[in-house]
Amino acid sequence: MKPLLASVAVLGLLVGCSNSAASGEPPPPTTPIPSTVGGTVPVPTSTLGTTDPTDAAKPPQLPEQATAPPPASAGPVSAKNLPAPEKLGQGWKTYTDPGGSEQGFLGNDTWTRRRDGHQAAYEALPVGCANPPPKGSLPIPLHALQGSYRTGANQPANALVLRFADATKAKAYFTGYQARMKGCGDGGGLTVQPLWSTDTAAGAVRRYVGADAFVEVSLVQGSTVALLAQQTAKPDEQADWSHSVVPELEAVIDLR
Repeated sequence: MKPLLASVAVLGLLVGCSNSAASGEPPPPTTPIPSTVGGTVPVPTSTLGTTDPTDAAKPPQLPEQATAPPPASAGPVSAKNLPAPEKLGQGWKTYTDPGGSEQGFLGNDTWTRRRDGHQAAYEALPVGCANPPPKGSLPIPLHALQGSYRTGANQPANALVLRFADATKAKAYFTGYQARMKGCGDGGGLTVQPLWSTDTAAGAVRRYVGADAFVEVSLVQGSTVALLAQQTAKPDEQADWSHSVVPELEAVIDLR
């Protein structure tokens, strides 16, 4: 995983599209914001607890801290694990996101950036649905990398690669993610329309109230889960696209 985390969190995906109040989940605790980085991005002064988080279905204690531009890779995960833009559609191109205070990160002058694994995995989940999410914990990835694109229609798109400790954890996250997408329902701040699904991949449309829709593709390959979303005013015309990009994602996301 902004409405992109709503326009951007899927894209802050995805993107921070999280609305804890609408979902009935407790929001992350607030922390004092005494200073800024470069006069733009707030930096919390509180420190995380000593216990490592274990559940991606729960929000982190603190958001990602933007004390410096993030690296362009996340451990072993790098641009090689994201499809080249021409593989995703005619006219697609990579996009160097400048970041800023609203985005919550500092730009690093490239199209990929490391994400905090817990934050990215949580923000990618559908939050703001009419129905409560399924119960149960979700694994937290070891590494998370986000890549930014622009579509042929010059709309924002993002890909999120989540690398887990093993294939079992990756499959558990993917299964839990799909259960939340399929159970979202209508009438909340977010509506999810499933398009198609297999055991290892799925396509869906996310619609946030008052914002353009996102067509999203998700899949699991080995120990990696990938989420790809594009913003579009015509989501009903993107079902074929959502199928076509699956092989391109499968070919690269789990490369070592």
